Amino acid sequence: MEKTIYKRLKGSQSFRQRLLLSTLSSTPILISEIRDDDMIPGLRPYEISLLRLFETVSDDCSVVINETGTQFKYKPGIIMGGKNLVHNCALSRSIGYYLEPLLVLGLFAKKPLSIRLRGVTNDAGDPSVDTFRSTTLRILTRFGVPKEGLDLKIEARGVAPGGGGEVLLTVPNVQSLTAVQWTDEGMVKRIRGTTFSTRVTRDFEHSMRYAARGIFNNLLPDVHISEDHKAGTQAGKSPGYGISLYAETTTECVISADTAVSYGRTDETGELDAEKEVRLPAEDTGVQIASWLLHEVEKGGVVDSTHQGLLFILCALCQQDVSKVRVGTLSPNGVETLRNIKEFLGVKFGIKPDTETGTVILTCVGSGLINLSRKLS
Repeated sequence: MEKTIYKRLKGSQSFRQRLLLSTLSSTPILISEIRDDDMIPGLRPYEISLLRLFETVSDDCSVVINETGTQFKYKPGIIMGGKNLVHNCALSRSIGYYLEPLLVLGLFAKKPLSIRLRGVTNDAGDPSVDTFRSTTLRILTRFGVPKEGLDLKIEARGVAPGGGGEVLLTVPNVQSLTAVQWTDEGMVKRIRGTTFSTRVTRDFEHSMRYAARGIFNNLLPDVHISEDHKAGTQAGKSPGYGISLYAETTTECVISADTAVSYGRTDETGELDAEKEVRLPAEDTGVQIASWLLHEVEKGGVVDSTHQGLLFILCALCQQDVSKVRVGTLSPNGVETLRNIKEFLGVKFGIKPDTETGTVILTCVGSGLINLSRKLS
């Protein structure tokens, strides 16, 4: 039997991206020194849950974790996809943590992906399921992903600490991704959004909507924020509320911002998460997210800072043609993504600051990843 050669990495940073790029490039990895110096060393429950999710959508992949969780080996298998899959996400991170790598995996699977994810749908740390539905899925269609079969249904809301939310994600397969020339962010023409509340009064939603609209109505007339009050089994297991907003531009770009307010959760040490310490009244929450959305728009670029990493990965996976994109200030996650792409896919980006607009233009030649499991039409 041929001996497996592992790419050796250290630390817990970029865990999701390393797993994703390892799988797409069929590169076995061995990661060591994972939180060696922490009070509780090793992999966190949400990271182990992500590994199990990769096992769920793949065939013949191998995960070996040492006793302390400070080192593991991962050998990618074949991305299978499939229908009627179910995954219970760890409650220490929201479903958004799992969705980003899952979307990209699904594109290059053998069969269309249909999976039900259960856990926390909205929190202050990860992009909400609303943001994935309004913004992230649209970014994928820019790269030639068909709209048919690409969907995210929110069947129940769930906030920390109890969760209880549920979404149904469907992703079609592609043969390859199409390179993009995407540098014109356009002007904002409308703002849309959704507020939600679970196991609390609707008054929280009214306050958030009123406060957010108070800021936007001074700038443009086309503003609509809907309400999504949940009750009963659709309201999850914990009280909370939140807001997700997005701005659509004249060139079909979508810039988003969101947050959720709940009663916090404990971390692995038993200490209450900092999320509770920064809990804001509903009105202040509306003002904060409306202001943050305007800040993201002001930065410029065709995506917001949260989506930079995904944008760069999609460009790097495209057919062997030149992609050119514009972003605002490079985020720390965006910079780390560029390093990971170079390490796993060998794709280097040209980076050119645009001093006139304060934005950054990036160009690359895609790696030409082809879904060999998908038959040519």
